[in-house]
Amino acid sequence: MSSQIQKKKPGADKVGSWAEKFIKICALLLSYGWKYLKRGAAYAGKGLARLGRWLGKALRGAAAIPGRVRGALTEQRDSRFPESDYPLMQRLLFVRGMMPRLGGAVSERLLRRRKRSAQGNIRAKNRLESLRIHPAVFLAGSMAVALAAVGLSLYTVGTAVSCNGREICVLAGEADVKQAVSQVEEITRQALGDPDYTVDPKLVQTQRKLVARRNIAKPAVLRDTLTEEIGLIDYAYTLYVDGELVAATPYAGALDELLEQLKIGYITENTVECRFEETTEIRHEYVDRSEIMNLGYIAELLNATKQGEVTYTVELGDTYYGVADKFGLTLAELLEMNPGYDVSILRVDDVLTVSRAVPYLTVVDVERQSAVLDVAYGVTYRDDDTMYQGDTRLISSGEYGKEDVTANTIYVNGQEAGRQVVARAMLQQPVNEVQARGTKERPYWMATGYFRWPCGGVLTSRFGYRPVPIAGAAPFHKGIDIGGSYGTPICASDGGTVEYSGWQSGYGYLVIIDHGNGFKTYYGHNSSLLVSSGDHVYPGQQIARMGSTGLSTGNHCHFGIMLNGTFVNPLNYLG
Repeated sequence: MSSQIQKKKPGADKVGSWAEKFIKICALLLSYGWKYLKRGAAYAGKGLARLGRWLGKALRGAAAIPGRVRGALTEQRDSRFPESDYPLMQRLLFVRGMMPRLGGAVSERLLRRRKRSAQGNIRAKNRLESLRIHPAVFLAGSMAVALAAVGLSLYTVGTAVSCNGREICVLAGEADVKQAVSQVEEITRQALGDPDYTVDPKLVQTQRKLVARRNIAKPAVLRDTLTEEIGLIDYAYTLYVDGELVAATPYAGALDELLEQLKIGYITENTVECRFEETTEIRHEYVDRSEIMNLGYIAELLNATKQGEVTYTVELGDTYYGVADKFGLTLAELLEMNPGYDVSILRVDDVLTVSRAVPYLTVVDVERQSAVLDVAYGVTYRDDDTMYQGDTRLISSGEYGKEDVTANTIYVNGQEAGRQVVARAMLQQPVNEVQARGTKERPYWMATGYFRWPCGGVLTSRFGYRPVPIAGAAPFHKGIDIGGSYGTPICASDGGTVEYSGWQSGYGYLVIIDHGNGFKTYYGHNSSLLVSSGDHVYPGQQIARMGSTGLSTGNHCHFGIMLNGTFVNPLNYLG
């Protein structure tokens, strides 16, 4: 009988021996694992037995145990079955007696498991030893598994997104596409103020395909790219003034620089603070593309006004109060916007400013300034019983003091708007003026310095040049004429002494009162006189009756005021 010897390839024994060694090492490790697991279970059984013995010792060592319990322990030591009438003690004795049995049962079960495990290890070892894998097959399988792992780590199935037929990016799945489209719709609605805006479903197409993992993009990439493709909004730097969008630019830092340049025109060497009165805020956000401007236009816009000056042309029947009320202003606000106008005179076709120009930005510049200012002096009075009450006489002149004042001057768009004193130091105290003040009771007929109308009636002729109303009359009228009924009472305009009472050509019956303070008053064309020269008269006292004597065209009172020998316009003095 001949035996056939199978030829082996060079190195095959070496590969087989290495595979066999690897399998044996794995089996050895498993056997050690089971060994230590069994040892742990044995330790657990011993632990339960020890717990039972410990409880026994605890029961025996209790000092406060009643006599019946100690008796039970004594019975146990004497190899007699311990007994007790107490239910709790009975249960404790039962548990203690069961501990050794429980420990033995656990140890016995663990021993059976250890035997079964040992038998299983032997069977597994026998199967592994009987298994023979060709080294080439083992190597090919290993390489296939490695290549599969590498492929799965480098490539995956993604969702390619196209816009208008052009692929723009690849995302991980449809959920990312929907998220990006939803973000585009949301930011577009906010930027355009259109709550109903949606992206056209035909604009975006998707397709599943195998791609490299490094080419998978985030949803933000599709959001930005899709926003650029749609072309309605753009990511830019926006300027808000008091919450209102004013301008936008794609250039970072440009708006900050423009705002600083606006301040530079107002800043001086004394400036301690320069700010905008309005609240300015620069954001980086999506905005309507129509809001994006070039920097030159933004600079021109910020230097201009968002609302021009509003004027009103006065019409017949208008009053200052009526114009102010029409435009929601107070009289003080209207007069402040129209300096130089007389509140008592309003002419047709006058142009009044009812609203000032409103700039986009109001620049407030605070400057620290120092100056030496005059300090007003007061007046000190000294009573003098030789003078009448109300009369004063200068005794010594006052002198202004000097004070060094440091203040923050506030300028609004270059115009001074107020001052806040920071510090002050008195350099020279002011010296009060000293005046003598009369205490002597004033006679009833003495002048008060105020003139009242001598009678009621209609003003028929004013002071100054006029057409000659009657032959012989002077062209320059030295007083005013007040027309009225015959016999109307004529009263003294102020207190004084009657200097003349009688007939005088041109004036007819005339009364002249010297008021003792440089003023004299004339009352002409009276029908009758009620006072005589040298009489003292008080303000408002009747001195004559109206008539038309002398050069007169009708019943009236000629009233004139002379100051230090010169006739003056009575309308400037009458109250």
